[in-house]
Amino acid sequence: MISRLNYHHLYYFWRVAAEGHLTRTAERLHISQSALSAQIRQLEEQLGTPLFLREGKKLLLTEMGSSVLRYAEAIFALGNELLSATTSQDAGQGGQLRIGSVSTLSRNFLENFLNPVLSKQAVKLNLEAGGLEELLNRLSAYELDVVLSNRPVIADDKHPWRCRTLARQEVCLIGPPGLIGEGFDLGKVLTHHQLVVPSAKSEIRVRFDLLCEQLGIEPWIRAEVDDMAALRLLARDSGAVALIPAIVVKDELNKGLLEKYGSVHGVEETFYAITVRRRFETPHLKDLFQQFSMPG
Repeated sequence: MISRLNYHHLYYFWRVAAEGHLTRTAERLHISQSALSAQIRQLEEQLGTPLFLREGKKLLLTEMGSSVLRYAEAIFALGNELLSATTSQDAGQGGQLRIGSVSTLSRNFLENFLNPVLSKQAVKLNLEAGGLEELLNRLSAYELDVVLSNRPVIADDKHPWRCRTLARQEVCLIGPPGLIGEGFDLGKVLTHHQLVVPSAKSEIRVRFDLLCEQLGIEPWIRAEVDDMAALRLLARDSGAVALIPAIVVKDELNKGLLEKYGSVHGVEETFYAITVRRRFETPHLKDLFQQFSMPG
């Protein structure tokens, strides 16, 4: 008769393997170090092989330990997905949709994306902002249904991301009405007017710097910011020319507070929806992808 695997023992092993330190894991789990060690020892006895090697205060996985860890990761990821699927499809609440958004994302884009689901009162919407790495960690643990980003991610064996392109938005030079006069000369604007631009880590800035290099232009940069909300404020209040997608300042453009001087061809912002492969797709998210359309 095949003995039944003790998932409590496997869970403790998984947590220790992820932490690499017995004492810290015991503190996080609120159990004694001796009790945690005993749980792992029982798993090793059941499997008939050591799973860890000690190197000073650190625990290193044996070859078999690495193999067991891969099984543990798959097992507990599946469990998290099960909880996520039942939460998202809770008939009593009409389900919920959990969306993570990188903090640099345009709020106007976010509003356009969420519009189809905002009208559905039966759907509970959970929205949180944060850094991309933090949000991806939560996505991989099935604590989020989707992450919205203006940076793509690349999938690998450990992280089977699905990166869907939602929209592309042209990037423009925008500033106070009448600042540059008649006619739009890109080189003249970039070298004769102070600019506020996204930071060097943004996709927009990378493309902009490459374009300037190709054109042999050294732009007059007054300020660099890594947050679209801050860039919007500077575009509105600084009196400088902003390198910014028009959607970010659409209200100011419509009210005549700002003027679009021209598009910067070859420079655009791309919006992505990042998900993970699931056995049970989130129906509200699928509907949202089908209904979403980016206004021009």
